[in-house]
Amino acid sequence: MDALLARIAAREPKLHAFVEVYAAEARLAAEAADKAIRSGHALGPLHGIPIAIKDIVDIEGRVTTGGSASRLSHRATATATVVRRMLSHGLIVLGKTHTVEFACGAFGTNQHLGTPWNPWDAEVARTPGGSSSGSGVAVAARLAPWALGTDPGGSVRQPAAWCGITGLKTTIGRISTHGILPLSPSLDTPGPMARTVRDVALLYGILQGPDPLDPLTLRREAADPMPALESGVRGLRLARLPAQERAGAAADVLEAYDRSLALLAGLGAQIVDISLPFRLADVASMTSIARAESYLLNGHLVEDRGLKLDEVVRRRLLSGAGISAQDYLATQRRRLEMKLEMDAALAGAHALLTPTTATTAVPLAQINYDEQPTLFARFVNMLEMCALALPNGFTAEGLPTSLQIACRGYEEAMALRIGHAYQQASDWHERLPPAVERRQVAPAGLVA
Repeated sequence: MDALLARIAAREPKLHAFVEVYAAEARLAAEAADKAIRSGHALGPLHGIPIAIKDIVDIEGRVTTGGSASRLSHRATATATVVRRMLSHGLIVLGKTHTVEFACGAFGTNQHLGTPWNPWDAEVARTPGGSSSGSGVAVAARLAPWALGTDPGGSVRQPAAWCGITGLKTTIGRISTHGILPLSPSLDTPGPMARTVRDVALLYGILQGPDPLDPLTLRREAADPMPALESGVRGLRLARLPAQERAGAAADVLEAYDRSLALLAGLGAQIVDISLPFRLADVASMTSIARAESYLLNGHLVEDRGLKLDEVVRRRLLSGAGISAQDYLATQRRRLEMKLEMDAALAGAHALLTPTTATTAVPLAQINYDEQPTLFARFVNMLEMCALALPNGFTAEGLPTSLQIACRGYEEAMALRIGHAYQQASDWHERLPPAVERRQVAPAGLVA
């Protein structure tokens, strides 16, 4: 804990990953964990491990800004289910991490509370990915071994891709959203972020499960991903991205993607071709659900011109005001039809492999907010699938690329199994960004 807090103190002025660091409380909890473990009262293998929490997740008595300057005095009156589960296993909350305002944005920027610095470029401020921007930067810069994000439309995988870490988008209902500031209840889902697939799997294993306060979690029993994690990919059928879907992706992203397919084939997987029943861009353009629901929840705030809000976010949320009930319901109906069509297209395949993002992190000065950077991410949310993002290469500029492993809903264990096999045969996840010097990395045993 001392090593992490020292690194945060040294790096945080530039990286700006944290809204607030609970230094005194975290150190006290570390002392308590040390004494408990030495006295034979360990809560389990995760006891004493630090974690950073996205600042849309409530912790009783702590401020939850939701990335908004309008909520700087909003103190939570209860603790979110995911945090209570972490604490019950002995994890230690380091602090809250920055997010896009109201978790509404994929680039990771925040006009009023500040944008975290992507640690893979020490000179140029680049997109960290959003909306879980601070969580991605905190893990990438080794300020925390684990972080929690949320993913209604790519918000775990986007920062995982651009910050060179591993992130899991879970199926709706796998992890309770009780106590998490909602953006789009039909799409919201929390997800773990870490350096490795194994660490992501460990955290996912304790966060999932039924919660009476979130009825969606009562649909499926918890499924431990660890027994199958080491099973490898030999004999698995992994679908490649259809040729027409490669258009628009950067050449270096596609090169890394093709190398990933070759690596997995070398491990014994069968790389198969499939025909998708629709274009991924068509799914990405279906924003009526998210816009209508987010306006319902936040419309009273964005309509108040006296509030200090990010104008890009305000404009995005205001677009939900004009969506009719007919449009919303028609999109929900079409969403269900497309889910069944995708299930049929993936029959016989264990996963669909895509790049996580079409480009690597772009300079903040070059952001076009009218563009949609989540082309390869959004279909997973809309079709109630799960997906894992993990590093799979670097560009000539030294920026990370990312592989996405998308599986049917509730098949997180399969995505993690494939991802772990890939990481066992590669070392992209072990690379350090320029903002982290190797001599400053915490001792082995502190960071998983």
